[in-house]
Amino acid sequence: MKNYDDIKDKTRPFYPDLPPMSIHDRAAQFSPFAALVGYEDAVAETQRLTEERREISEDELTELNMQLQKLQERFPDRPKIRITYFIPDKKKQGGSYHSKVGNARTIDQYNNTIIFTDGEAVKIEDMYSVVVIE
Repeated sequence: MKNYDDIKDKTRPFYPDLPPMSIHDRAAQFSPFAALVGYEDAVAETQRLTEERREISEDELTELNMQLQKLQERFPDRPKIRITYFIPDKKKQGGSYHSKVGNARTIDQYNNTIIFTDGEAVKIEDMYSVVVIE
């Protein structure tokens, strides 16, 4: 086993035409290298799960229409509601269900959406349920 006694007392070589490298540049030599740019993003995207859009039954559709009718009558009071709706995924098939709780302002007949007092809009075609809380 060699303990490097022959070079321990030596100094680092110095070359007049080659200035010493800065600590930042020296550290950059040892930084990790990503050979496959975007690979980790692709793996993360594949791992991300989505749900399929559930088909709404005739009974559920009737109930949803009744709730929307009741809601339309109460718009002047700005009732607090909870809407469960589907948001399609932009990158892969499926999507996810979300709930929004807030005060309803109006129904936009042109865009077929419910508008909340905070300005957010939810498409009626994506709704799964509407519950009037107050």
